[in-house]
Amino acid sequence: MQFISWAISIILAVAAGYWVYRTDKKRGTPMPWLTAVLRGIVVLLTLLLLLAPPITITKNETEKPVIVFLQDNSASIATALGKDTTSYTQAAQQLTERLAGKYKVVTWGFGDNVSADSPYHFARPGTDIAAALNRVQEYYGTQNLGAVILASDGKYNQGSNPLYQQLSIQSPVYSIGIGDSSEQKDLRITQTYYNKTASLNSQFEIRADIVATLLNGYNNTVRLSENGQSIGTVPLSISNAHYDRSVSFAVKADKPGLHHYIIDAPAADGETNTTNNRKDIFIEVVDEKKNILIVGSAPHPDINAIKEALSDVETYKVTVHTGGNLPPLSSYRVIIAHDLPSGIYNYQSQFAASHKPIWYILGNQTNTAALYNATPATLNVNVAAMHDAYPALNPSFSIFTTPQNLQAILDKMPPLSVPMGSIQPNGNTDILFKQKDNGQPLWMLQQGTTPMALTTGTGMWRWRLYEYKNFNTHNTIDECIRQTVSFLAANSTEKPFYTSVSKYVWNDQEAVYINAYVLNASNQQVNTPDVQLTITDSTGKKQNFSFERNGTSYRLNTGIWPEGNYTYTAQTRYNGTAYSASGSFTVTHSSPEQMEGGADYKLLYGIAKKYNGAFVPAQQITSLYDSITKNDKIKPVIQSNTITVSLVDWRWYFLVILIIAVAEWLLRKYWLAQ
Repeated sequence: MQFISWAISIILAVAAGYWVYRTDKKRGTPMPWLTAVLRGIVVLLTLLLLLAPPITITKNETEKPVIVFLQDNSASIATALGKDTTSYTQAAQQLTERLAGKYKVVTWGFGDNVSADSPYHFARPGTDIAAALNRVQEYYGTQNLGAVILASDGKYNQGSNPLYQQLSIQSPVYSIGIGDSSEQKDLRITQTYYNKTASLNSQFEIRADIVATLLNGYNNTVRLSENGQSIGTVPLSISNAHYDRSVSFAVKADKPGLHHYIIDAPAADGETNTTNNRKDIFIEVVDEKKNILIVGSAPHPDINAIKEALSDVETYKVTVHTGGNLPPLSSYRVIIAHDLPSGIYNYQSQFAASHKPIWYILGNQTNTAALYNATPATLNVNVAAMHDAYPALNPSFSIFTTPQNLQAILDKMPPLSVPMGSIQPNGNTDILFKQKDNGQPLWMLQQGTTPMALTTGTGMWRWRLYEYKNFNTHNTIDECIRQTVSFLAANSTEKPFYTSVSKYVWNDQEAVYINAYVLNASNQQVNTPDVQLTITDSTGKKQNFSFERNGTSYRLNTGIWPEGNYTYTAQTRYNGTAYSASGSFTVTHSSPEQMEGGADYKLLYGIAKKYNGAFVPAQQITSLYDSITKNDKIKPVIQSNTITVSLVDWRWYFLVILIIAVAEWLLRKYWLAQ
């Protein structure tokens, strides 16, 4: 079609030019060939404009290789560099400036997150090398990525082991080792194990892992204390250069409330880093257990996963029931209904009559018709047709504080099996997770007189497995399960005014959130009255706040607090009656960057070798310029972009036609005037 358009245009243009040539020659016009050519061009350009054949244009663009410089911006780097911080920063900046002459250089700082701002401040509270490398792959994996430069001490305390993560980066990774890789004298408490809550008058265990290097001959005792009073001691005798053992303490929960325990290992002679010799532990002792019932139509891995997640909460007594007649529901604080009600076990009438908070989890046997007006969403789904749905965190979720780096962990999770159809959330519903492909709710909670939760698919047992596979822990997924149950259990109350916090212990890098609830005579949440809050620190200093309304309840971001113990009192007046509620929280100083000194050159060397790069110590950072510029594989690529345009889009095209037509008219007018 395009060839025919050109052919017709050229034939008509030649014919028009020939006609003008014969006419002007008969008139005796000077240079008739010139006017014929001009007329032919005008006709040709005009016909092409009318027929509008597409014009194909190929543009070749040279794309420079991208060099990504990843600078470890955590607090441990400041310790590792010491007085050499300025000289190292200057050397790193000089390297990137020299490379910028030949390549596109991108400089990122990373710690507990990745940022392009201030990569040389060395103050971030954590280190996640794997997340930094993953971010490079996300942003530049499909571009002309020439090389990655990783400058770090090789110590990470967040995320997975970067040496074992599977990335599709085809470019070399050059690593720069910062700090002293030689072993140093160090005694440290690496990990503690305990339940965050305990029942009154019960006995519970606190366990700690002790690791020591180059401390042969050390003899002392590890002590557990509360309020300066010793609760227990364990002798510690080290007879070799590399020492690793666990110590255990038995504690009696003899008083309700929040207890602050300290595990302390006395510093050894010559030990420079003593920050990691102490661990602070906070355990809440409560005088009642909350009965949680998990009901399923049949045994399922999800049921076991939820039970495992709740098993660490001492104040929960979890019962699992599958099939048959239900136990009396009046003795349970929360009900978790997995793949229920079903065609075989239609327990919905008993669930509704119990007026208990319920967490529904939809499966391929769920009778969704029986759930009409019983869940936080309107369900128009077909459970016989299930599909995979990947999770995405809803950033506006506000019922409880979500675990840090939750979205990064969700990105590694497999999908849930979700029924096809429409899921429309009801009012006063807060969505925790959405389906990544269509934005429909995947996990939601609803506040109200009887709070509810709904997960629209099965398969969270695989989430726990994948989190452990990628991050060596179940903590994040378990925390989402525990927080959901905690929300349901905490909100099943008949108190007309009460407060809640998502946790009792916060670190000094995060904001503390407090929730408040007012119930009317019908036990329904309302937020018409104003609610005030007073927070008091250990010295008696008070700060006053006013709660903000959030749905039918209240929520307040009190900000970041320094290390210490705090109490709070919330007050309101409703229908002429004054109410108050109180609580407490503790803020600790978390310094994972100081838990382990030195540098791990072995890890950095392994990363460089895995991605066909090279390792250099920080003192030889300038040598990377020659290594990169002499690498023949790091070269520009030519990108050919073919686009199709229409002549109508070229404004200058009309101007050309006008100029040629005017030129012909002026020539003809001039010659005829002779």
